[in-house]
Amino acid sequence: MLVREDVPTRERTLALFDPPPACADSVRGCPFIDAAAEFPDPRNAVHSVAREQKLLMVRLVTELGCEPAVLAERLVPLADGAASRAMVLGEVDYGRRARTAAERSSWPMRCRPTI
Repeated sequence: MLVREDVPTRERTLALFDPPPACADSVRGCPFIDAAAEFPDPRNAVHSVAREQKLLMVRLVTELGCEPAVLAERLVPLADGAASRAMVLGEVDYGRRARTAAERSSWPMRCRPTI
């Protein structure tokens, strides 16, 4: 969703907090966090891929034009935490709470509008 240019910037970023598709069997949280936890040695290839994916998420949100760029470092961990809590608590739509926090922050006013 982050790379879809037919969707406004704000909505692409807020999609980080959307629940998984209805066809998903269960809430599993973030597969990259799961992989890093299973392979905790940072030299392990699996851990390395998980790390790169997490860094990519921050880059993609930053590239959406949020200023200052540190906002991406706030939004992505918020989404990670929401995904983890959704899995642990078994609440598929837990991300809505994090989305509300993101919407109420000063962040939406600091993103370059697109579309």
